[in-house]
Amino acid sequence: MRELFSLMKFGTKSALWAAIVNTIVAIIKTIAYLITGNVAMFAEMMHSFGDAANQIFVFIGSALSKKEPTERFPGGFGRLVNLVLLGAVLVVGVLAYETIVEGIHHISNAVHSEDWFWLNIGVLGFAAILEAIVLYKAMKEITEHLPKEETKGFKIIPQSYKHIKGAKAATKLVFLEDNVAVGGALLAMLAIIISTYTPFHSATGYASIIIGIALLLVVSRIFLDNAAGVLGVADVKMQARIGAKVLQHPKINDIQDLNVIKEGDHLHIELKVEVDSKMTIEEADDIRDYIEKRIYESIKNVTNVIIEFDEDDQHLTWIVPPEDGKN
Repeated sequence: MRELFSLMKFGTKSALWAAIVNTIVAIIKTIAYLITGNVAMFAEMMHSFGDAANQIFVFIGSALSKKEPTERFPGGFGRLVNLVLLGAVLVVGVLAYETIVEGIHHISNAVHSEDWFWLNIGVLGFAAILEAIVLYKAMKEITEHLPKEETKGFKIIPQSYKHIKGAKAATKLVFLEDNVAVGGALLAMLAIIISTYTPFHSATGYASIIIGIALLLVVSRIFLDNAAGVLGVADVKMQARIGAKVLQHPKINDIQDLNVIKEGDHLHIELKVEVDSKMTIEEADDIRDYIEKRIYESIKNVTNVIIEFDEDDQHLTWIVPPEDGKN
């Protein structure tokens, strides 16, 4: 138990913040829904409860994935965060389904009501502000590797969307869910205004369906990403980057094989290089130390590097693209 709590400090901070904020928001929305009975508020309530549950599991999973390898699990626990996220998307999927069903039911039974208008608008506006704060924290995590001048002020917004593919699995989930959360709150507010002041009284029902569909799209994206993570997906860009660094050593003639596998937030690297057949063990050991040092110094989250040597077959296998060779 002590080890569990000690690992919590390594959890994804944006997920923790999102879990706290969504729990508070979900409680407020529940109270508002019980008072008003508004279907758009119901959709937002379900959304917030789903996000809160998800992000609690994500935070715990991202923390436990940092646990050191053991004799029973020598490969480490890096993929644990992917497994947790696969479970988390099931929760969101169920809530998205319930949200869509409730929206359809409301469309067929829409009634005009001006009761509790400002309560609904106030709660959703407050929720949108809190969700936007969490979204900003996720943006900061996504762009933390970029120079400060590139993320200054509103520049962080386009940069976060540009680099979302390279974000950690847990941060990506928080980012995508909070995009839906902020957009959903604003959509629900618009739907309430339309249904109150126009003859289109079923607007909140349609808003509920749109929010549910948006949640399903997030579920689909997160499921596909983390299913690949559980299987062990290759980082092609990182392979090219590492290959370029390795070939800078004058005694390495070629790279026969190079695999960079994502283990959750970590990278596992397997490398097979070709050298002169007359090279001594001492020289090969020096090359191994050189490669390991360069990789560990220049690339974050590398857990282990496995290097094998083979004699030069005089056939070029690894070709470095010009743009990567400059790095």
